[in-house]
Amino acid sequence: MAGFGRRGDGYDDGRPEAPNRGGAAPGDGAPRRADRGALAATALTIVAALVAVALVFAFLCLPNIRRTAERAATATSGADAATDGATDGDVSRGAAPSPVDPALTKARRLVAGMSLEERVGQLVMAPLFAGSNASALKSAIADRHVGSVLVIGNWRTGVAGVRKVTDALQSYAPEGNRLIVTTDQEGGQVQHLKGAGFDTMPSAVEQGRLSADALRRSAATWGAQLKAAGINVDLAPVLGTVTIDRASNAPIGALDRDFGLDASGNAEHGTAFVEGLRDAGVASSVKHYPGLGAVRGNTDFTADGIVDSTTTADGDQIGAFHTVIDEAKPAMVMMSLATYQRIDPDNPAAFSSVILDGLLRGTHGYDGVVTSDSLSAEAVAHVATDQLGVRFVEAGGDLACVGQVADIVPILDGLNKRAKEDEAFARKVTTAATRVIRLKVQMGLA
Repeated sequence: MAGFGRRGDGYDDGRPEAPNRGGAAPGDGAPRRADRGALAATALTIVAALVAVALVFAFLCLPNIRRTAERAATATSGADAATDGATDGDVSRGAAPSPVDPALTKARRLVAGMSLEERVGQLVMAPLFAGSNASALKSAIADRHVGSVLVIGNWRTGVAGVRKVTDALQSYAPEGNRLIVTTDQEGGQVQHLKGAGFDTMPSAVEQGRLSADALRRSAATWGAQLKAAGINVDLAPVLGTVTIDRASNAPIGALDRDFGLDASGNAEHGTAFVEGLRDAGVASSVKHYPGLGAVRGNTDFTADGIVDSTTTADGDQIGAFHTVIDEAKPAMVMMSLATYQRIDPDNPAAFSSVILDGLLRGTHGYDGVVTSDSLSAEAVAHVATDQLGVRFVEAGGDLACVGQVADIVPILDGLNKRAKEDEAFARKVTTAATRVIRLKVQMGLA
């Protein structure tokens, strides 16, 4: 066993040195022949006594030592589980341990030092609408520990104007735990940041007419503009493949938010978009898993027509997401609020452990941050506001995207209440917070 010396390796094994057998005369320490029998009998008596003492010690003490060791092992296991991410759970199932991830190690340490309320705050992305002052979110960030902000609406103040706001937002966050600041900058009808310094982006359909290399270069240019404005994550691209009449597909096709290609082409261009943003130092979130290309209703505005009856767990449409996740490794995956009859007919994707934890994380092995589509959307208006974040995290999600300022506090309160009452849910909060903080470490924010 490591740490214990073997005979001959320089460690003292406790044996006396051999007597000098060369020139020692009788009377210089060598015993007389007549005394040797008595000495031998005495030695045997001493050895027998020592053996008896050792047996008594083993009988009385070793069970206690063993129980103490077992309790220590159990305590250590519990402490590790409290900050475990989803990336190393295979070790307990006998698989080889994953390579050491320095970002995960640091994230665990940071999360272990957080209160429950601080961990919950990392699971909420609060909105800041165009025309609002950054101070509108000061209390949410400084007092309620919100760790991410969505800059949303028609901002026309240019790069400099947006940067002034994002700098103010960051000043409210702790020094060692800065904000993830996101926006929807897809192109065409969905470009929230405009004005001096921001290019007018073509629609995704027009982007789909470019070669993948050309799109990557363009995305790098758009990403550099976002970075200059203090945006570090773009909630784009859309990877849904439209499978019905485009005009009747309200959330995607009617707005030209997809690349206008088949699933394979959408995956190729989605990869180029993600990699172009990364070239500029901006992360991305692909959306809306597992795709909104086969529904008629827009989940933001209606609960009607948002059931997908065709998408399957192994089809081409969801395959486009998996290809981009594998090849481009986006920072986040955004979950759809539609319901998928052939995968989980009972829950919207964002609230489905079958889709989120089972398919995306389990079958496909994705271990990054999962965010929701806006939990203020009409599609989930039937759910009590304080339960929206709870249902998302319960399903395996990490970062609850909030679409209305009035919903921030109820969602935070619901998460905190459930975590305080339910130890298993509190562990899910810790796991989700660890994934978010690991991303922040990777992005240089924590």
